[in-house]
Amino acid sequence: MAWYKELLMWPTEHLLGATSLLNDAQKEQLREEFSDKLIVELTKEAEKIPVSESLPIALDWINGRRTPDANQEVKSAISNLSLGTKAPHIFKALVNAICFGAKKIVDRFEEEGVKIDSVIGIGGVARKSPFIMQTLANVLNKPIKIAASDQTPALGAAIYAAVAAGIYPNVIEASQKIGSDFDGEYFPQTDKVEAYHKLLLAYEQLSAFADPTIKISQNEFSL
Repeated sequence: MAWYKELLMWPTEHLLGATSLLNDAQKEQLREEFSDKLIVELTKEAEKIPVSESLPIALDWINGRRTPDANQEVKSAISNLSLGTKAPHIFKALVNAICFGAKKIVDRFEEEGVKIDSVIGIGGVARKSPFIMQTLANVLNKPIKIAASDQTPALGAAIYAAVAAGIYPNVIEASQKIGSDFDGEYFPQTDKVEAYHKLLLAYEQLSAFADPTIKISQNEFSL
């Protein structure tokens, strides 16, 4: 998202800086306003776009692929562009890509025998973007709880430290006493789960095209 925001802010940063129609203070105010509102407005418009196979498909490999199958040498890609593709369409494709990448991680856990019934979201995106969290719930087809704390990783460290120091006998009890509550929960929308599954298949096909080391079944290609 930071990469896409920087990409879209390029005209503002360069052309606005060169104009003689505004003074320096006005230029800075416009920069700040555009920067603050850009993702908000993209989100509003992206939410209006139907989930369909006509959407662009993106890979979440802007900085290489982390997990599963980490590979820093692979590059991102965007397919299915047309003259009708606007900035919110690409934004929605990038959000979908992030969620599809998370889906591949969850799938790998489950392939290795780790059953996952629900997911806990932490951090800025989880708390600030209902759009992304609802999309993730639809892609994973699992409920997602949002931790209330802004410092969940630090709380986790404190929980283990408290157990190691003997303050609590085990992690479960320590979590119950000092762990974070939840301030929201997202559930899969049954009318959109199948649509996202079709887009996931397209994501997997693009992944296999961009990285030949990835193998997918012939059935997936036929879809």
